[in-house]
Amino acid sequence: MFKRLLWISVGVGLGVMAVTKAQAYVKAHTPEPARQFVFGPDQEQPPITLQTVQALFDDFQRHQKSREAELNDRYIDKLSR
Repeated sequence: MFKRLLWISVGVGLGVMAVTKAQAYVKAHTPEPARQFVFGPDQEQPPITLQTVQALFDDFQRHQKSREAELNDRYIDKLSR
């Protein structure tokens, strides 16, 4: 179990680092109009990587709460029978 957790965290860390490096490369080697189109006008605040991770975390929490509510409803229905 510990090995899996370790390798998953290493993979996530490497993935985040690769995406960050790729975005930095694209920002450094593309013309300003193309960069504005791809990354939006507010490129510096907050970083796109942080926005993406926050959106994924919020999405995960929303789905987790809906699944918990669904399971609680099933459990209550099963107890009431």
